[in-house]
Amino acid sequence: MTEPVSTETRYFQKSFPVGPLGCNCTILGNTATGEAIVVDPGGDVDKILQILQNAGFNKVVCILHTHAHFDHFLASGELHEKTGAPLCLHKEDKPLWDILERQCAMFNIPYQPVPEPHQWLSHQETVSAGDLTGEALWTPGHTPGSMSFHFPQLKLVLAGDTLFRRSIGRTDLWGGNTSQLMTSIRQQLYVLDEATVVVSGHGRATSIGEELRENPFCPP
Repeated sequence: MTEPVSTETRYFQKSFPVGPLGCNCTILGNTATGEAIVVDPGGDVDKILQILQNAGFNKVVCILHTHAHFDHFLASGELHEKTGAPLCLHKEDKPLWDILERQCAMFNIPYQPVPEPHQWLSHQETVSAGDLTGEALWTPGHTPGSMSFHFPQLKLVLAGDTLFRRSIGRTDLWGGNTSQLMTSIRQQLYVLDEATVVVSGHGRATSIGEELRENPFCPP
């Protein structure tokens, strides 16, 4: 996936696939302060911890989740135990979080215990690691509480399973809503700078400009 990039050398970003379904986990941080944010730790906790260590991070300030499907949380419990960082989610996805064990069973994936979320995220809430700041955007549709995380300093948005390269998130799972999904993409994501890189929940990165011009499932 993406290599560490930054507008200034103190900022770090790396996205990489983890877990049985190749969920894109992202580590962001400020190397000057040693503070990091982990988004969607969907498995492979040792890999995540190694990247944090190699980058020189000594504190994970929060563990963010774009939504509460099992493949985006599989390392969350263990990562919280290792780092003490709070688990953060939009409250509309609590019903999904409450059935994570059942979700795993449906896909024959071993359940890794995870505590209740420590913080409920709200729309346009600021998330930060040192002076690296982002905004939590409520983008429901794939799930009722789906969120995207926009980091203007990095020209980056982490879109979870809302927007994909030339595609959009599925809406046939628990709480999915196609009309909501389209509205979220058009009103919250397509309004971002066209140069903004989009890291989706799975697969290759894209950009807002590319999807505005070439996404066949959600034209502007």
